[in-house]
Amino acid sequence: MAERSTAAVDVADNSGDEPLTAEADQSTADGVAKNRERDTEDVEAQGSGGTGSPEKASPPELHSGHKLARRYRLEECVTRLDGFSSWRAVDEKLRRAVGVHLLPADHSRARSVLAAARSSALLGDPRFVQVLDAVEENDLVYVVHEWLPDATELTTLLASGPLEVYDAYQLVSQISSAMAAAHREGLAHLRLNPNAVLRTSTGQWRIRGLAVNAALRGISSETPQRTDTEAIGALLYAALTQRWPYENDAYGLSGLPKDIGLIAPDQVRAGVHRGLSELTMRALANDGATASRHESPCTTPEELVKAIGEMPRIRPPEPAFTAPPDYQRTTYQQGTYGRQAPRPGVTQPVQAPPPPLQSRTGRALKWAVSALLIAALGLGSWQLADALMDQGNKSDDTNQTQTTDGNDKSPTQAPSKPIAISGASDFDPYGDGSEKPSDIHKTYDSSSSTYWQTDFYTSADFGRLKPGLGVILDLGNVQQVGKVTVSFVGNTSVELLAASSDAGSQPTSFGSYTKVAGGSGASVTLKPDKSFESRYLLVWLTKLPQTEEGTFRGRVADIKVTS
Repeated sequence: MAERSTAAVDVADNSGDEPLTAEADQSTADGVAKNRERDTEDVEAQGSGGTGSPEKASPPELHSGHKLARRYRLEECVTRLDGFSSWRAVDEKLRRAVGVHLLPADHSRARSVLAAARSSALLGDPRFVQVLDAVEENDLVYVVHEWLPDATELTTLLASGPLEVYDAYQLVSQISSAMAAAHREGLAHLRLNPNAVLRTSTGQWRIRGLAVNAALRGISSETPQRTDTEAIGALLYAALTQRWPYENDAYGLSGLPKDIGLIAPDQVRAGVHRGLSELTMRALANDGATASRHESPCTTPEELVKAIGEMPRIRPPEPAFTAPPDYQRTTYQQGTYGRQAPRPGVTQPVQAPPPPLQSRTGRALKWAVSALLIAALGLGSWQLADALMDQGNKSDDTNQTQTTDGNDKSPTQAPSKPIAISGASDFDPYGDGSEKPSDIHKTYDSSSSTYWQTDFYTSADFGRLKPGLGVILDLGNVQQVGKVTVSFVGNTSVELLAASSDAGSQPTSFGSYTKVAGGSGASVTLKPDKSFESRYLLVWLTKLPQTEEGTFRGRVADIKVTS
């Protein structure tokens, strides 16, 4: 039952139409379609609208055991609604559970569902439940996606109460960052609700149904970024208060009292974090109207990510420590095993332990240790005398072979000296091309109290979104470089790459730089095997440290270049 409730696709809709067959309610094992109150959503309040009543195409007459493409075996119908059905299935080729959406090829939304699924699959962002296949075959259109048996819906989590402050902070941080990345690729969700958000066993939040869930229902929006941003605000509101921020009840949550409008989470429930409460109101603000004590509204996920970054850090809770129980010796350890138990109320004499090493074995052991110590002292004295005599002989030989001829002196190496950095720029060739450029000067301002930082990611390897990013240093002209010292906040893996000495301008592609050194730590000295000449250096971050908030981001405090 837990597997069904966490992995089932969010397909039970709020369109107001009853399921086309009574079988839908009976075949739904996780309550997604069974409990209509749980899945009722005010689409108008969410800022999205449907395309009207769809053409009533007949749903495919399929059953458990049916195979698609001789590979996907249908196991259980999760939902049957609006001419489409959703199933839990098994990929017999890879032997894993998957989810499948099915609808007739002549359904009015078939083309848009296929297009949405293929666009979502191209994103490849691990923060979203991945689309594995999208096929039109034998008068059927089906979309295959991941099934996450170890994940739990936000709806289920909220059934037991609001989230802890740190968990709510992680929710809004990860969801906002993921949706900002999706919108940069032109993708919107438009059905972002507690059923579409899952928390895995590792604590990572994942989003399912990107673009696909809206296409299945014919939902569209003239302002998709605003719609998704308000939906994130509603999720955070629910996480903080266990209430739905609209008048109607939905997703097992009670709505707000009627005729009083939208009120801040910290006025609904005592103890709500003030910063998260204000962030919620900024995301939920309609038509730019906010309470006077709040800042300007956030209208895009990108603005929401920026607002989160400006908040004070919310640290994870300290792990609870339970003191171990007092150690109690057993009767066997006390030497009373097999003896008659003492009578209650009678004080038993406590036998003192025997003095250590007083037995015959103990005396022999002491003599053996003493002999070994004496032998070790004698051997050490002999080796020390021998070493001193050898050193004296070598000194005599050196004095005899020295010459006063100045022409025989070996050349001395010129001492290293610092090289000034004339400029720097952020370098993110595998991302959106920019990584906080306004703070890049802090990497060489000779102050360890300031730093340039990357965006935050969900893992040390940049959330598997890119191989790395870095800082390009301009030395003003071609210089002889001996080493580069980089100071970080937290242990960071880094590489030093250099452009060719004959580069006339700053290279803009990663392939134009050659790796010369690497290392990791909080203070890393990147010293190549031999010095080289270059004007443009690339400090390339490959692994990020974890922050106090549980996310991962690189922070460069200072960079020094010496010859």
